[in-house]
Amino acid sequence: MSKNGILCEVNEKRVYLDPKNSDTDGINFVSHAHSDHLPTKNGGTILSSIETNEIANLRGFKMENHVESLNDFSLIDSGHILGAKGLLFHDIFYTGDICTRDRGFLKGAKIPKCKTLITECTFGLPEFVFPKMEEIQKQVNELISELYGKGIPIILMGYQLGKAQTITQLFGHWAPLYFHDSVKDMNSLHQKFGVSLKDGIGHSDAEKNGLLEKKPWVMVAPMMSSKNKFIQDMKSKYGAVTIGFSGWAQSSRFSFGRRTDYSIPMSDHCDNDELVEMVIKSEAEQVYTIHGFVDEFAQQLRRIGINAQPLMGNSLDDFT
Repeated sequence: MSKNGILCEVNEKRVYLDPKNSDTDGINFVSHAHSDHLPTKNGGTILSSIETNEIANLRGFKMENHVESLNDFSLIDSGHILGAKGLLFHDIFYTGDICTRDRGFLKGAKIPKCKTLITECTFGLPEFVFPKMEEIQKQVNELISELYGKGIPIILMGYQLGKAQTITQLFGHWAPLYFHDSVKDMNSLHQKFGVSLKDGIGHSDAEKNGLLEKKPWVMVAPMMSSKNKFIQDMKSKYGAVTIGFSGWAQSSRFSFGRRTDYSIPMSDHCDNDELVEMVIKSEAEQVYTIHGFVDEFAQQLRRIGINAQPLMGNSLDDFT
């Protein structure tokens, strides 16, 4: 690790993986457009998917010197959000944020063989094993049905980019369906790339036209605090109930995963068992853990005979 993210020096090439600032002398790989993975400054060549480039632009960061492909570098679908990629180069596979589970329009990542694997482990503890998507759909549909029967409006909450679109596709059959304005904008960009999402009215227009008075309804909104003015207004004016979707809801130890009236353990990341399976499938000789429970997950892997350690130090020099 360096102060500017992960630096790999291979065959006299400097490759930065999700750098904080794009380096003028190297190749800068941006795995996806969540804000914690986007650089804050331009410089040098930026390698990412076209979807990541356009979503970044929508979020206020315009990538200069952007390319979608380079010789000796393969972008691998990581299954995390629209346009999310891992990077395979010189027998090294960097996962970025990864999910091997199908979720609506998002297909789980297919894991390439490699000698060195650099993997995130956001949920790299044994307690994080998520329910199957079919179980989540059944549970949430039953909950919505129960609340609808009482005339109670429902706000389905997940990250504006990624989770909100999955929620839209999984539960878009409920009507009337409204969207927080920011989710509506992000859904429109997904539709531009061919993702089939049900259309709906943004919350500002719906409220202005008195549509929210006609209960019940379903709205898809970003994950936000119960102290947020939008949530407080929706509750006080319309008696709305919130259902939040977060992988952290799986564990009783992390209260921030249960900030809504109902909390559903659903994530855009691998759970612990999927992470282990992903590492095994890669057949990597060396595994480096980043982002999450790095020590605990590396220990898990070593217990099953895999050479693994947290990624420390200044750079990864000449893996091959």
